[in-house]
Amino acid sequence: MTTIQLTTLIHAPIKACFDAARSVDAHLSSAAGTHEKVVAGRMTGLFETGDIVTWEARHLGIKQRLTVEISRMIEPTFFEDKMLKGAFKSMRHKHHFLEENGSTIMTDVFEYETPFGILGVLFDKLYLDNYMRKFLQTRNFHLKELLERV
Repeated sequence: MTTIQLTTLIHAPIKACFDAARSVDAHLSSAAGTHEKVVAGRMTGLFETGDIVTWEARHLGIKQRLTVEISRMIEPTFFEDKMLKGAFKSMRHKHHFLEENGSTIMTDVFEYETPFGILGVLFDKLYLDNYMRKFLQTRNFHLKELLERV
């Protein structure tokens, strides 16, 4: 299993950061480079516990679908989404929020397993880990820009 942990300091209140991180619209605009869209589930607004959404995007030159469930939520400090169906063997994304001195520390813990045994592990080490890290960093930078602009 691969774990990517990213911490982003956002100069905005915790509730605003929490809501932006669970916003369908903010996610779509942050993932514009992969032509991401919702093909099933909540199409707009804020995700809630139990929501199931299927995303379609182009990654590695291939159109892919990923179905996730918002499995846990403790507003405004935590939510988690986990893969129900997709290219990973398993995937879980934990979103943590901590308010400190009027700013918010947003921490992502993204865990996944690749399929295809040793070939999947090799692909992860050579390419996928870095690709996913950059994808998440782009998303977080987009949220930071969006929230600090206000």
